[in-house]
Amino acid sequence: MEHQCDRFVRRFAGVVVLIGFLLGWFVNEWFFLIDAFAGANLIQSTFTGICPPRRACRRWRSNA
Repeated sequence: MEHQCDRFVRRFAGVVVLIGFLLGWFVNEWFFLIDAFAGANLIQSTFTGICPPRRACRRWRSNA
């Protein structure tokens, strides 16, 4: 279960970064802030151990 949540978090972060990049490139440069937010969240999660997507994954897995 933990391995699946780790894969989910990595996949989710990758999708958020790609979407932010594409929106920033094609729509408006302010969308690059999505990438900055995703990166900041990844960095803070290494220090605090708090990762919202991981919590959501655990909650979804326990309800299934």
